[in-house]
Amino acid sequence: MDMTTGEPFKLLVIYSFPILLGSLFQQLYNMCDTIIVGRLLGPNALAAVGNTGPMNFLVLGFLNGMTSGFAVITAQRFGAQDSHGLRRSVAMNVILNIASGVVITLLACAFTMPILKATNTPQEIIQESFDYIFVIYLGIMSMVLYNGCSCVLRAVGDSKTPLYFLVASSVLNIIFDILFIAQFKMGVAGAAWATVIAQALAGIASFVWILIRYPELHLSREDFSWNSKFALKHLNIGMNMGFQFSITAIGVVILQGALNNFGPTKIAAFTAAQKVEQLVTVAAGVMGITMTNFAGQNLGAAKIDRIKEGVTKSIVISVAFAIIAAILACALSDQMTALFLDRASMDEARWNEILDASRTYLRICSIFFPILFVLFIYRNTLQGVGRGFWPLMGGVFELVARTVAAYTLPAVMGFAGICTAEPLAWIAATVPLGIAYYIIMSKFRITNTAE
Repeated sequence: MDMTTGEPFKLLVIYSFPILLGSLFQQLYNMCDTIIVGRLLGPNALAAVGNTGPMNFLVLGFLNGMTSGFAVITAQRFGAQDSHGLRRSVAMNVILNIASGVVITLLACAFTMPILKATNTPQEIIQESFDYIFVIYLGIMSMVLYNGCSCVLRAVGDSKTPLYFLVASSVLNIIFDILFIAQFKMGVAGAAWATVIAQALAGIASFVWILIRYPELHLSREDFSWNSKFALKHLNIGMNMGFQFSITAIGVVILQGALNNFGPTKIAAFTAAQKVEQLVTVAAGVMGITMTNFAGQNLGAAKIDRIKEGVTKSIVISVAFAIIAAILACALSDQMTALFLDRASMDEARWNEILDASRTYLRICSIFFPILFVLFIYRNTLQGVGRGFWPLMGGVFELVARTVAAYTLPAVMGFAGICTAEPLAWIAATVPLGIAYYIIMSKFRITNTAE
């Protein structure tokens, strides 16, 4: 899809719809993964998987941010109708993704247990936490393959193909979950292997599809010729986006450390509530991805006013989604939380404590969903036009706000203080990013992105 022509509102809706469906499937299979773990293995296993969530986000978020960032140049070259630059950008994506994936795999595996200990992981769940996240880290290259292919496809306007492979991967993940946990008795490690294998298959299928469907992306040896200046352009955006995710994730890891002081029951409740939040707010990330590629293509075509129009209309769409998400989170909090655990496996007091804690988290956060949705618009648009410094600083603001809140508010508000740390972090990032966006776009100057 060429997003440099046509009515922006219509284009944004059409382009984002397949990504929305794909993201919903991804969240649903993540939920199924968590539901299967919680119901078959119990609340401690659920707490163990939830405890590794921030570590997962720290590493995989960094890599996902980098693969998305590398593809920004690809989208710009596509928007400029520069076929040679497009192929060279794809080749640079391949080189940088492989190199970063290998390095991060080695580092992540080496530091798994030290990080678990540093975040005050309760002894009851530390081994299961390690068993789960270590396998996820071993499979980092499968995630890099799938995300790298998906980002290139979206950069050239194809948001449908990643959906098809993601749906297939989701179904396989659920099947493997049941097989590995219920049949082979592999515990939480079985859930991790299910995710890695399903994602590897999706990545291979995406790569083969590109070879078959997109001859214009077939690369020659010349396309892989090293150009340090061109590599630095990719790294500048990719590293900024990757570090923005990682800085945010560090704050989440710190928050997890504060949460761990409340014990496995609160951790299980927090895990379930966050899964519900991620499901109902899935459109926030979708609109972010859409605006990254919309802004990138239109930057390549030198249509700055069109980018501004797209931002205005995407904010309208996003706020509408945020209101719907808030209503769903508040109205269905108990029912959706109950999906993750078997009530018969625990006493009434623990069951009620989990529901009450989950309800507290969702009600506090849902009030601020519009802020979260707008945050994605400003952050991803700035990334799409190659201005990665402020999104990176937004991550720093989130880190500071989340850290301060996590270690001050619980003393006053108890568990509710942990929950309040999330929306405070969203606000701390959205305000400066919104200001930066309007200042930058009012003074924007087009520069050559081909070399």
